[in-house]
Amino acid sequence: MKCHVCGEHLEPMISDLPFRLGPTSIVVIKKLPVLECTNCTEFSIEDPVMEKVEHLLEQTDGAAELEVIAYAA
Repeated sequence: MKCHVCGEHLEPMISDLPFRLGPTSIVVIKKLPVLECTNCTEFSIEDPVMEKVEHLLEQTDGAAELEVIAYAA
């Protein structure tokens, strides 16, 4: 797969990423599988992974300012 920014190769990596749910709520998902560019560090999340992320985010406490959860395949 090619990077949509610079056209270089994307490699599978594991990363921790923040997701903003509202003006005061952030969820960090740890150990998230992403595809990261070997040149510019841009990343992409594959559709099946993003579907699981969306499901995880729906289950979080929207009132919490910060929540950290682990991605489990």
